[in-house]
Amino acid sequence: MQQITIRGIAPEIEQKIRRIARSNRQSINQVIKEIIHKEFGRQGVKPLADSLKELAGGWSRKDASDFELSISFK
Repeated sequence: MQQITIRGIAPEIEQKIRRIARSNRQSINQVIKEIIHKEFGRQGVKPLADSLKELAGGWSRKDASDFELSISFK
């Protein structure tokens, strides 16, 4: 697979990408790939990680925190 280097991204866009990556627990690369896939569309083709997400599911930080609290010893 080819690599692409992107330079000169506006700082506010970079920060948005980093925030999305952090909140979704994804790499910056994965976030950018998803943005590209949404923009240019690959009809019927999902990003590779989506197939695992469907099987394993995912938790938000709040869900994980709530779960941790529910199983903690008191």
